[in-house]
Amino acid sequence: MQLPRPTLLVVLHEDVRVIEQVRHLAAQWLAGVGLELKPEKTRISHTLTPYAGHVGFDFLGFTVRQYRVGYHRSGVLRLGFKTWIKPSKASQQRHYVALADAVRRHRTATQRQLIGALTPLIRGWANYHAGGVAKAVFNRMDHRLFGRLLRWARRRHPKKSTAWVVRRYWHTRGANHWVYGPPDGPCLASHASTPIRRHVLVRRDASPYDGNWAYWASRLGRHPDLPASKAALLKRQQGRCAWCGRYFTELGDLMESDHCLPRSRGGSNTASNRQLLHAHCHDAKTATDGAHRREPPEVSLTTTGHRGAVCRETRTHGSEGERGAARPLA
Repeated sequence: MQLPRPTLLVVLHEDVRVIEQVRHLAAQWLAGVGLELKPEKTRISHTLTPYAGHVGFDFLGFTVRQYRVGYHRSGVLRLGFKTWIKPSKASQQRHYVALADAVRRHRTATQRQLIGALTPLIRGWANYHAGGVAKAVFNRMDHRLFGRLLRWARRRHPKKSTAWVVRRYWHTRGANHWVYGPPDGPCLASHASTPIRRHVLVRRDASPYDGNWAYWASRLGRHPDLPASKAALLKRQQGRCAWCGRYFTELGDLMESDHCLPRSRGGSNTASNRQLLHAHCHDAKTATDGAHRREPPEVSLTTTGHRGAVCRETRTHGSEGERGAARPLA
């Protein structure tokens, strides 16, 4: 049996004696397949109180730790502490080293090229940690990156003042007065602009095989019995109708894709301008959003080259009858 290296294993239990037994059993099992636990990477710690000089543990770039809080701030169970999952210090340092290396490699590049190199690093790292308690960490990473960018800009203009350099490379966009980028070009993404999205636990009675398509489509954004476009909208709307706010409960519910801004009023056909509605909500929304259907063009008989159809009663052409000239046919 071959295990991927390195393999991370976390064992949680309230009794330290059970943890010691699990470590002993894991060492015996790994010895049977020619592997062993590294002593320098194996440790026992408590998530709330210090144990052997450690508090909490790091796992996949996150630090899991508990903090004591007031009685009324510890949730419904009143445990007296909260569990915070934050980006680990090692992950923060690795990310900052990657950003600093990108700035160093683009010492002679243009501002647009530097933005193109930094933006994927910032967005990837920030989106990965957006599910934890990371807002303060994001602000700190933006502050550290600002110092690097300021040194990069001052190196290019050694004879200019810091105020002149700031006015040249940082501009105001909306309410943000520290946007790094040209006035008419792309701007650098920031860590702090990434929204925090808390991870929602799966319901204890839910299973991917229970047929509850609405729950899993809104959670995962896909379902075999639902088109991909509707499943993506269902996930974005968290399973609710964008008009009435009620949940889509069954696959038999008539769901229709609607343009937020009607096409007749200049709306686009992109996914950002679409929403999922009940069929009856779609009718109510269309009746009030100013959308209108194109009427068929009117055909005027007086402007045509022919004389029109013949009326059986008056024996006149249609165009002549409209003008009041009831001239009998020969």
